[in-house]
Amino acid sequence: MKAGLSIEELAAEIMRQNEIKEDYVVNSPCLQMDAWNSDLFLRVMDEQLSDRLEPLEISENAHRQISARLGIPVKYYNRMLTESPELLTQNVNFWFNRNPEQRMLRVMDGKVRAFLSNRYLRLDHHEVACAVIPEIGTISDVQFVSNQITENHLYMKAIIPHLQRELTPGRSIQAGLVICNSETGLGTFTVSPLLYCPENGCGMIADTGTVKRTHSGPVYRAEENFKLRPESFLTSEDNAFLAKIREAVRNTLDEATFEQTIERLREAIDARINTNDIPAVVNHAGNEFGITDSEQSGVLQHLLEQEDMSLYGLANAVTRQSQDSESYERATGLEGISYQMLTMPRRQWERINQIAA
Repeated sequence: MKAGLSIEELAAEIMRQNEIKEDYVVNSPCLQMDAWNSDLFLRVMDEQLSDRLEPLEISENAHRQISARLGIPVKYYNRMLTESPELLTQNVNFWFNRNPEQRMLRVMDGKVRAFLSNRYLRLDHHEVACAVIPEIGTISDVQFVSNQITENHLYMKAIIPHLQRELTPGRSIQAGLVICNSETGLGTFTVSPLLYCPENGCGMIADTGTVKRTHSGPVYRAEENFKLRPESFLTSEDNAFLAKIREAVRNTLDEATFEQTIERLREAIDARINTNDIPAVVNHAGNEFGITDSEQSGVLQHLLEQEDMSLYGLANAVTRQSQDSESYERATGLEGISYQMLTMPRRQWERINQIAA
């Protein structure tokens, strides 16, 4: 599993970001994208065209969201961004004015990090941490093995060493969980099971998130709320979703559910690669599950090194490859892909073997 922040470092960064991030609701005709030198900025103006804020840098995520909302094809948007920024500003500013609407800007460190609906529910990392960490802390022997705040996500990964089963001699699995949240419109809040192998430090993330919450909330109006105040969606003791989070943490670590998952892993160990063309198996499986060519080379290397020519061995090689990823986001994505691969339908696995034969 890719190294990240300690839980203390994570808490400190969450607090730092919570102090400096800001949210605004604006009418789109009051937005103007400008090109200065080779950089693009978003200006927020009043009705007299005076700046209400310092010009804001624009994150890659916000560019994608502006492209999608204005209906500008992303390939064309990115081409203008690279080759003709002034043409991009003309396009964007035209559509800001042509279709007036109210949008939420999520801002931090002088940069627009998200361009969202004005009814986006701000379920922020600070609230999530305050709700989840105390609940996880009630579990005996719990260990946070990897945590991170990326530009678009919060990740907390914890394991329970005493909830462990042996798959084969020298190979065991410990139960754990993954908390994931986005403040920038990239996915729901989830609590998902984590399967952790202490022998090699790798983990698989089950795609059966036990609780999910979409970010849809009250409508904010620019006339009433230019700068939004922080909200405390999860702090109320009678909040039903807070109760669901606490229940999900307990259920994710349920021993009976863990036993069922262990049986699926054992079935994957018995699902052998029945061809000598191992590179072809890696290639076909990788293509079906969105693993890049360079990542496939690493997966093949790890598969051959561990000498486990089974579906489990292939999935485990994907988790091992995740540790080599430069991006924590991608590493976590590969940890999820490995579980999807491991639990693929039997017919799909047989087809991959047949194609590779």
